[in-house]
Amino acid sequence: MALVVTCLASAAMASPALAASAPVAPVDIPLHGLGTVLPETPVLRTGVPIPVPGAPSGFTRRAEGGLPPLLVPQLPLTTGTPETTISAELPDVEGDRPTGRALLAAPASDVHALTPGAVAGLPLTLPGADTLGLPGLTLPSAGVLPPALTGTVESSMGLDSPAAGR
Repeated sequence: MALVVTCLASAAMASPALAASAPVAPVDIPLHGLGTVLPETPVLRTGVPIPVPGAPSGFTRRAEGGLPPLLVPQLPLTTGTPETTISAELPDVEGDRPTGRALLAAPASDVHALTPGAVAGLPLTLPGADTLGLPGLTLPSAGVLPPALTGTVESSMGLDSPAAGR
């Protein structure tokens, strides 16, 4: 039993490190449709982000009356946008020297999302002296916690130097 508890504690401590690394499955996508226009088929290098769920939040919220509301918790997800590059050889328009490669690049970045949640107030109030220590009834309230998405997306476009030896 102690071994199981130790394994669970180790997994819980390792999960923040896993979320910070933002796992990505690499993918190369050939763009053969552009081969008729360009001398070399451009290649799109990117990845498929793998979302890592976190621990639900919001269990410790308190209503105005002091009783905790019934709650559908918000679930945080952490992932990353993979490094993405699209490069294509430019046609030789001058004839005597290579032009280079057109390059569109977007660096990797972290993305944090929070799923929507729901709050429903309890139909009971706190016990009071005027009701002989019994809770009172009240009209319950309900609400929706909005989703959230935070992250940074950058990109750059330019010319890569011509290939050496041409």
